[in-house]
Amino acid sequence: MSFDLSVIPHKNIILAVTGGIAAYKSAIIVRRLKDYGFNVRVVMTHGAQAFITPLTFQALSGNPVHTELLDPEAEAGMGHIELARWADLVLVAPASCDTLAKFAHGLADDLLSTLYLATKAPVWVAPAMNQQMWAAKATQRNLQTLVEDGIHVIMPDAGSQACGDVGLGRMPEPEQLAYQVREYFHKAQRAIAEKFGLLAGKHVVITAGPTREAIDPVRYISNHSTGKMGFSLAATCYAAGAKVTLIAGPVTLDTPNGVQRVNVASAVQMLDASMQTLDEGCDIFIATAAVADYRVAQVADQKIKKAGDELAVSLIKNPDIVATIAGQQQRPFMVGFAAETQNVEEYAAGKLVAKKLDMIACNDVSRKDIGFASDENAMTVFFAQSYHMKKRELEKASKQEISQQLVEAIADALKRKI
Repeated sequence: MSFDLSVIPHKNIILAVTGGIAAYKSAIIVRRLKDYGFNVRVVMTHGAQAFITPLTFQALSGNPVHTELLDPEAEAGMGHIELARWADLVLVAPASCDTLAKFAHGLADDLLSTLYLATKAPVWVAPAMNQQMWAAKATQRNLQTLVEDGIHVIMPDAGSQACGDVGLGRMPEPEQLAYQVREYFHKAQRAIAEKFGLLAGKHVVITAGPTREAIDPVRYISNHSTGKMGFSLAATCYAAGAKVTLIAGPVTLDTPNGVQRVNVASAVQMLDASMQTLDEGCDIFIATAAVADYRVAQVADQKIKKAGDELAVSLIKNPDIVATIAGQQQRPFMVGFAAETQNVEEYAAGKLVAKKLDMIACNDVSRKDIGFASDENAMTVFFAQSYHMKKRELEKASKQEISQQLVEAIADALKRKI
């Protein structure tokens, strides 16, 4: 089984730094998390800025540092909501006594406490404080509340403290904290690999993103697809042990670790690249790309100049990539996607039969909270009648979670096919 434990790419970590002398160690945490391949953004409380400057963290993370609840540079000024959606894990290190109390009692009077309430990501806290503050009954009550709320508390070390006292309250070493974060995601990857081990040794080909159909050298027809779903599936299939080829339209996403990427622009180019993979032994073909149904009949050699109030452009039908692949004599296991705005399940079930697919996943892109450009999705999965499998409802979740459920569905169908 292919399984790379060197780095965990495309995982987003928020490191929240609160007031305390241990804040200087947080700079090393950023360095180590970056070394492991994480994307890191830093949130600082006002107290933290008394011990270390935001500029230090900006230089180390490569990202602006977040300090204010209502950020005029953030989308709609709601920086805490943007960060809450972005994070895969929030690590508060050091976590001050005051911060723990805010979390435990649901206060939201600064960026960090509001972010804590707004995020769905796991939250870890690494308390650091005077030994007597740590031992105080109020602090221990707050910690118990946080544990009951599902917060992961990293116990402090014992030793000499900046105030001269000796006892529990020292923040663990930054290398240890960063390593624990890495191991958390490695464990998740291992769980995926074990759960979806049927994909070991399989060659999975995935199309993702939009296509661009040129009108002239500067204009084109396209759509709103960002490729996030396809790229997430590529990472999940690779973690499940598959060899993965990702045929990507024009998107701005980084290539998942271990995945072979082929960049294309038009539908014809995507079809050509897809057909080539059949010669390389494709076992599973997953068509998540939002391919343009039509292309311009005659692409202009030069930029079309504005003239008059109307412009007529003749369009011709593009090849149907997924139907073409499904129609080959040595066809792979075929998975289609249907992005619809009405009668979603009816249209998806029709495509399943008409295009001779083994499985199709459909979603309602008219919903504003899922689909194109969103980090979340919700789908209904249908299977060909020969598999005797009931449809599956995948409730709204992150695209990573949806990807894992889709891989599980593929694995279940493959067992029946075998």
